[in-house]
Amino acid sequence: MRTREWVVVALLAALLITAPAAAQTGWRGSAALDEIVQQAVQKDEIPGAVLLVSNQGKILHRSAYGNRSLVPQREAMTVDTIFDCASLTKVVATTSAMMLLVEAGKVRINDRVNEYLPEFGGGHSPITVRHLMTHFSGLRPDVDIEPAWSGYETGVKRALTEKPMTPPGVRFIYSDINFILLGEIVRRVSGQTLPEFTTERVFAPLGMKETMFTPPASLRPRIAPTERLEDGTVLRGVVHDPTSRYMGGVAGHAGLFSTGDDLGRFADMLLGGGRLGTVRIFSPLTVEKMTTPQSPPNHPAVRGLGWDIDSPYASNRGELLPVGSFGHTGFTGTSLWIDPATKTWVLLLANSVHPHRRPAIISLRSRVATAVAAALPEDSLTDRPRAASRPVTSRSELLASVPRQGYRNGHVLTGLDVLVRDRFRVFQGKKVGLITNHTGIDRQRRRNIDLFVAAGVKPVVILSPEHGLLGQVDSNVGDTVDRATGIRVLSLYEENRRRPTPEMLRGVDALVFDIQDVGVRFYTYPTTMAYAMEAAARQKIPFYVLDRPDPVNGVAVEGPLLDPKLVSFIGYYPLPVRHGMTIGELARFFNTENKIGAQLEVIRMEGWERADFFDETGLPWVDPSPNLRTLSQAVVYPGIGMLEGLTNYSVGRGTDTPFEFLGADWIDGPALAAYLNEREIPGVRFYAAERTPTASRLAGKKASGVQIVVTNRAVLDAAQLGVEVAAALVKLFPGRMDLSQTAQLIGNEKTIQELARGEDPRQIRAGWQDALEKFRQLRARYLLY
Repeated sequence: MRTREWVVVALLAALLITAPAAAQTGWRGSAALDEIVQQAVQKDEIPGAVLLVSNQGKILHRSAYGNRSLVPQREAMTVDTIFDCASLTKVVATTSAMMLLVEAGKVRINDRVNEYLPEFGGGHSPITVRHLMTHFSGLRPDVDIEPAWSGYETGVKRALTEKPMTPPGVRFIYSDINFILLGEIVRRVSGQTLPEFTTERVFAPLGMKETMFTPPASLRPRIAPTERLEDGTVLRGVVHDPTSRYMGGVAGHAGLFSTGDDLGRFADMLLGGGRLGTVRIFSPLTVEKMTTPQSPPNHPAVRGLGWDIDSPYASNRGELLPVGSFGHTGFTGTSLWIDPATKTWVLLLANSVHPHRRPAIISLRSRVATAVAAALPEDSLTDRPRAASRPVTSRSELLASVPRQGYRNGHVLTGLDVLVRDRFRVFQGKKVGLITNHTGIDRQRRRNIDLFVAAGVKPVVILSPEHGLLGQVDSNVGDTVDRATGIRVLSLYEENRRRPTPEMLRGVDALVFDIQDVGVRFYTYPTTMAYAMEAAARQKIPFYVLDRPDPVNGVAVEGPLLDPKLVSFIGYYPLPVRHGMTIGELARFFNTENKIGAQLEVIRMEGWERADFFDETGLPWVDPSPNLRTLSQAVVYPGIGMLEGLTNYSVGRGTDTPFEFLGADWIDGPALAAYLNEREIPGVRFYAAERTPTASRLAGKKASGVQIVVTNRAVLDAAQLGVEVAAALVKLFPGRMDLSQTAQLIGNEKTIQELARGEDPRQIRAGWQDALEKFRQLRARYLLY
């Protein structure tokens, strides 16, 4: 084909991709929505989408965008496209079926699951139906899918034998296992399969004629395909979720297919208090029950029964729809949000996993919902009842508004996991140098060193950071040899040697960094990475970072920025105390902002969401250093670590709870605990304690002080905790602290002077905000998730 003909074809294709496939109703919000979704298609965030918006029972917007299929051939999206609903199955099918059984008195929400599934948990589990429906069961996110297995009964058996990760009612863990069990409860109690029960009792009465599990081949031409598998098969009309697929396409957590029009009828029914026209599905009290808070009180993740209300996954509520509305999302790109206050629903259906998985469309969902709310007709906002709300701090609202998909929590793949899945293709034939330590493991706890070797990419050298390859040394580290492979291990934490030398990199043509960071400015692993990037740039060696999560979430940006004059090995660049970036994002930031100029490539994670704490990833925890042994310690470390430079007191090193205890022989523990509790620092409480450290500061001496208890990590500003503790010590024990000793950790001369003058920590924190906002804007250029 000639060049000119190619141009014409490309222009026509662009028009097909961006043009909405249905006329609009004249609503003033449609132009903004068209622009938002069309841009997402043009940027390849999604192949295409169907978007419907309803207010007061009237459709305001109904359009199709882009393509429903890209391979093996391009097909335009149409408004009657059938989508794999993914986790919308949980609320549209399974929650509906459960609530109908509750209405009939056949299931009680507070009953133990064993009442309906006697063999669950060995027959004596404390987990209740409520725990399953609110995701507070403590069960992990999903059953194992490797090695492959098949059969509905096999999947149910695996769910029945699961053991909880935490006691029920304590932690919110979004889990597909919960809804696999609920789907089985429906089957056993009703005597019908989930598809049979929901079709008879919900879908058929509502006229949802194209809502079903395992759709027939005759509908396949209108079904939006999802992912192309490794064997080249494109999933179309076959459920995308692998667990549901192994179970034959019928499961309580995924498997439902539907159209925008059908799901709109379902949303209208809920806004109608359980009735659509003359058809009643639920009692109004049932609708209220499942769409109002049912999770443990005072927990930051507020869930209804099945439905999301105000958890960190509520991205598709947007910025303006009130708390008190509800909804859900699905991994394939589907989402529904319903607001009873304005009688509005927003339905965005996309197949963002076609023909391959893309970054989550959490931002798109949020922008769509915000644009809808901003353009709602004025009569729907006049004299409306105030939406149910709850007292929250600005910190928890920030986390609650973070765009998150909320479908598959716990299925995070690190950069190493992605590399393993892809069989190390990028490194085949290369002589690799590997910068790593004991944290460089995959989801199965296998060492990256062994995985490289098994893939035929044996590293020519291993470089280790502070604490050594095994993560056990709290002093200078010498060179050694990896016993399992015989590969030489050269230290990057020897006296007078912090950077790779040309000799250390001799024969290396790809340098790989794979170490778990902790998300704090004064941790040395990012500096080791940056120094290695500088060395690689000088020798023109490509530099790869296998990305890993920020364990204390990638949202929070806290604390004072490091003064440029205080840059050091414990502070490579003027960052705030908490930067809210993954190690891969930091590498991108350093490479550009510090003009390193490395040939950098980040092997991205899959499934990680910015508001995830480490225990929400499903990844195995490894102590990143000898004195960070739990996630709770990592949560408080940014604040308590700020003060570790002081020589006359202990931050708990040499005790069982480093960084969760602080004390000295000159501290009155009860007085300090009482004072700090009076300050009402969000997310923490204190009690007086005595410890005798066996190592580090005050080794062998009894120290009086306080134990720190994290009560709500979602609202804790760890840097604020740090200045609150410092200010309390200055006030209660004058003359005992030389804050200049911890200057490189606090990192900000102005903050140190304010603390020394006895200024209120809240005012000190307020003084950081302008600089933090500028940093956030700069940081945004380098975020990958």
